[in-house]
Amino acid sequence: MPHRTELYEDSPSACWPIVYSPDYNITFMGLEKLHPFDAGKWGKVINFLKEEKLIADDLIVQAREATDEDLLVVHTRRYLNKLKAGKLAVDRGWAINVGGGFHHCSSDKGGGFCAYADITLAIKFLFERVQGVSKATIIDLDAHQGNGHERDFMDDHRVYIMDAYNRYIYPGDGFAKRAIKRKVELEWGTEDTEYLQKVHTHVEGALNELKPDIIIYNAGTDILDGDPLGGLAISPQGIVKRDEVVFKAARRRRIPILMVTSGGYQKRTARIIADSILNLHNLGLIDKELATIGAENPKVEQMIRDTAKDLANLSLQ
Repeated sequence: MPHRTELYEDSPSACWPIVYSPDYNITFMGLEKLHPFDAGKWGKVINFLKEEKLIADDLIVQAREATDEDLLVVHTRRYLNKLKAGKLAVDRGWAINVGGGFHHCSSDKGGGFCAYADITLAIKFLFERVQGVSKATIIDLDAHQGNGHERDFMDDHRVYIMDAYNRYIYPGDGFAKRAIKRKVELEWGTEDTEYLQKVHTHVEGALNELKPDIIIYNAGTDILDGDPLGGLAISPQGIVKRDEVVFKAARRRRIPILMVTSGGYQKRTARIIADSILNLHNLGLIDKELATIGAENPKVEQMIRDTAKDLANLSLQ
């Protein structure tokens, strides 16, 4: 039997399926300024979207707190005892979580600023609770290899992983690479034209090879030119176009898609994320009233609502 959880409470239908909590923004007596990660990035994204009149405070889905019982779906008790409680983002329909994407964390080990295996947890919840969801595809376009979810789904044929990353940087996890079904290893300084061509080719190839019931899209902005940790050279316009390519591929195939924002270590990444969300809206790829792409089928509509609620973004307090 599925464990008891409060993560399935319905979200107001008037809300955008954009999830955020002020607790995502980490501060510690100013010491966060010494770290390359912009600890206030997620709040800045929301503020940019407010300025553009896309959203307002009362139209955002508020993150919920995950209990130990929720986290034990993925993590061991021993591992959880090492961590503080976090925040769970609860989504519905298509989903964009302005936090999340902790793809270096596996079920028993953290790493690379990642304390919780939110991608693994989302998929585990889906397989456990949502009838008809038996296949998932992870499209990981962060600059770093997503070794956490790769280790978790190493022998799980229900999960198809596409991962495009700088081959020379952290984590260089050779064992985890065995789980990647479509591996795209990039060179230092890869630029827009080559990058977007590869993203388009391999996203289309991945979704043609296996049509999943859900896509988890890890949309890191650490591919941006000048990022101190990513080592690639993609322009802001290239990042916006990349997200557009992925959402269009999902929409053409009528596959629900859940997006998390993952890495990005420059102050300007918040503006780029906001611009990308606005672009997706302007193109009609996301909409507050759109329950995404299968609303004419009640079973699919229910699946979409339920699956989005399972996207676990666990941001350290």
